[in-house]
Amino acid sequence: MASSTVSRVRRESRTPDVNPVRRVRRQLPMSPWLFAAPGLLIIGAFILYPFVSTLVNAFTDRRTLILGEFVGLANFRELLHDDMFWIGLRNSSLYVLGVVPALVILPLLLALLVQKNIPGITFFRSAFYTPVVASIVVVGLIWVWLLDERGLINSLLEAVGVGRIGFLSDQWLLLLSAMAVTVWKGLGYYMIIYLAALANVPRELHEAAAVDGAGAIRRFVTVTVPAVRSTMALVGALSSVAAFKVFSEVYLMAGPSGGPAGEDTTLVMLVQRTGTGLTGRVGYASAISVVVFVVTVALMLLVLRADRRGDT
Repeated sequence: MASSTVSRVRRESRTPDVNPVRRVRRQLPMSPWLFAAPGLLIIGAFILYPFVSTLVNAFTDRRTLILGEFVGLANFRELLHDDMFWIGLRNSSLYVLGVVPALVILPLLLALLVQKNIPGITFFRSAFYTPVVASIVVVGLIWVWLLDERGLINSLLEAVGVGRIGFLSDQWLLLLSAMAVTVWKGLGYYMIIYLAALANVPRELHEAAAVDGAGAIRRFVTVTVPAVRSTMALVGALSSVAAFKVFSEVYLMAGPSGGPAGEDTTLVMLVQRTGTGLTGRVGYASAISVVVFVVTVALMLLVLRADRRGDT
């Protein structure tokens, strides 16, 4: 009896633990970190490190091939006396004022047009979304060819007797043309966001308003807009940040110099121009980048705060 008991105990001791709960408990401490490690490495290498490096460089006189030394707030004091910085701040602010209202309202109207499931509506949805997936470089070059002095639009204007217009040579027309390209390319993207929001609006609200005698415009103001107000705030925040950080459209249409006498330079263009090259002032460009970051965060907070006030 004793020998059989001892042999049974030995067999049980050699039997592996097949309890799944115990196995999960042993694997739990490290397994989540192993799964998250690739994503954390990418975030750290391409987001956190550049962000911290930019903050540090903003307080140094670092150049492209020179590490530089700590200079405190000297770069920010220099910004206050830099005419190009104020030109860039003006243009970036005007870009927000010109682009954001259009990208908040026009995509909503476009979403209302393509919301109904009628034959052929998928084609129009795809057509409106095509500029979103197109490369910004390709889009910019197409519009440059259209708006050039000898481009298609000027040729048509000259044919009807209007005369050629300097879309790419006049300071303000060039900025307005770049705004038009930004709006045209972003319509489809924000239209999709609004379509998702409109799908959650109860149809009973529109039917009740129609029974009360409300027309299409009144139903839009009293039913649609309140129902998608949070989405409008989201679109406003996203488009504000994108508009203030505009680079590609203006760079492609105005050139590296930023248009006539550099009057169409934006802040991000100034960062690229100042901080690149063998003699680039990395520290000064980092200071401009910090200003861009602070302003974009402030824009987002203002839009979200306005949305909260509208809900109260």
